[in-house]
Amino acid sequence: MRSTFTLLACSLLLLPALASAQDASATAPTGTPVAAEATAAPVVAASSGLVGAAPADKGQIVFFRPSKFAGGAVGFKVREGETELGKLRSGKYFIALVEPGTHSYTVHSEAKDVLTMEVEAGETYYVQGTITMGLMAGRPNLSPSDQATFDGMAAKLKLAD
Repeated sequence: MRSTFTLLACSLLLLPALASAQDASATAPTGTPVAAEATAAPVVAASSGLVGAAPADKGQIVFFRPSKFAGGAVGFKVREGETELGKLRSGKYFIALVEPGTHSYTVHSEAKDVLTMEVEAGETYYVQGTITMGLMAGRPNLSPSDQATFDGMAAKLKLAD
């Protein structure tokens, strides 16, 4: 019993130090923007968490997923048709440049979710991915979001691989 109490007391003393170390690493700058050719593949964005302006002839979609403990081990792929645009894990984001027009983005595990968007040239759109509890596994969802929501959590987000 005494060893359990000692272990608990030590854990509580170390918790603030670990939290401050994690906060420091989350806010450290990690690099500069990397440009990529506009295709169906994801585009690497500014790793500082800021998103640049969309090219005049393309639409830009920022897919992001908040960092949460619940469902954190579950990742999912965002696809348009058969093309994989990127993978979303907890606390990650990626940017895709697409042609103007109507696009349908799909995620699935035990259930399928589809988000259809009308994309205009030169515009930036934000899509938030989340996980809800399903019967056997997490159920991924995509929903429209906005720049303010993305900017509010950008310091805690990292660019997806």
